[in-house]
Amino acid sequence: MAGSGNPAEGNRPALALHVPEPRYRPGDTADFSHIDIGAPGDQPRPDEGVHPSQMAGLAYGLVRVLGDDNLAHGPWNPRLSPDRLRTMLGHMALVRAFDERMFRGQRQGKTSFYMKCTGEEATSIAPAMALASDDMIFPSYRQQGILIARGYPLIEMINQIYSNKADKLKGRQLPIMYSSREHSFFSISGNLATQCPQAVGWAMASACRGDSRIAASWVGEGSTAEGDFHSACTFAAVYNAPVILNVVNNQWAISSFSGFAGAERTTFAARGLGYGIAALRVDGNDPLACYAAAEWAATRARGNHGPSLIEYFTYRAEGHSTSDDPSGYRSAQERDEWPLGDPVNRLKNHLIAIGEWDEERQSAMDLECAERVKTTTKEAEKNGILGHGLHHPFHTMFEDVYEELPWHLEEQAEQAIRERIAKFGTERPFG
Repeated sequence: MAGSGNPAEGNRPALALHVPEPRYRPGDTADFSHIDIGAPGDQPRPDEGVHPSQMAGLAYGLVRVLGDDNLAHGPWNPRLSPDRLRTMLGHMALVRAFDERMFRGQRQGKTSFYMKCTGEEATSIAPAMALASDDMIFPSYRQQGILIARGYPLIEMINQIYSNKADKLKGRQLPIMYSSREHSFFSISGNLATQCPQAVGWAMASACRGDSRIAASWVGEGSTAEGDFHSACTFAAVYNAPVILNVVNNQWAISSFSGFAGAERTTFAARGLGYGIAALRVDGNDPLACYAAAEWAATRARGNHGPSLIEYFTYRAEGHSTSDDPSGYRSAQERDEWPLGDPVNRLKNHLIAIGEWDEERQSAMDLECAERVKTTTKEAEKNGILGHGLHHPFHTMFEDVYEELPWHLEEQAEQAIRERIAKFGTERPFG
């Protein structure tokens, strides 16, 4: 009877919801055999001007270059010189050494927070090397590799992490949320996915000016559920913005697995096709594939052929941050069982396979990187660490918002400084 309120009355079946559930929980044996990673070299490389409707296979497959033989295969091989590959490996080794030192510093109480990018180095360093140095980057919070690839001083990164007196951001950002106008690296935001429409807007402005620079944003797969991501896709498609929307699918959004963002239904690259955006799904642990995909998308954008969406299929090898313990929600075996391996080892093994590297030089590189980070960290610590009072003067909290400080804030600042001097004898201690 209509309006009875009984959904199962008559011949109609009761409705049910599907709640995504990860395949493996703590204590389970991880098995990724259900993932079809394809074979290196299998995916075709279309012309950069191809219509998005012709890219379905690339959005559902997986662009791969490096094979189990550690050699490059297929049309996506970017054919980089050995020197270029060694430079890439050096950046990746430095990022890994930096992450280890900063993680240890957080555990020692020198900073409040840190986020590693272990296992995801190729998703930032390789694309950064494929872009022009002045292309505008709109990062998420795990793209420290881009700054390192662009030559941003390590000591400035550490000063920001420690929020000390030399922090160029004056302690106003959460540790690891860097910003550098000189390196075309937009301020990182803790509000997830806001960088996507910002990147599209910047790219549109670049096109309006007749400039040659493009924009690229990075976002995690979990953040693609945010409305900002979809607004960015709409504007990028409608206005043919010269932008690359990078989605780093590392399988986990903190403790929520990718199914909650839609991974059970389709690939994240396929979302681009729905908007009329060229889309690629790439082996995110293959540095050569990551470079080739970014190079292809950059050429497409510069040729006014439109935006691209790249899904980097990778794995977050460690916790989401220093505040997270992944053993509470996923199998401890997952990292070892991940079928696409480790990006640093894969690039190292490729260089060895082509006769351009060896284990001895790798060990020397790792040691050199560790020593460089250690020396720089000690220098940065002279500017202060968490809780040791070496911060920016108190009055700086009133600066950099207004061109001219309103009278009522001037009065507040003067009163606060007087009270602070009366209490401490100086305004300097802050935090």
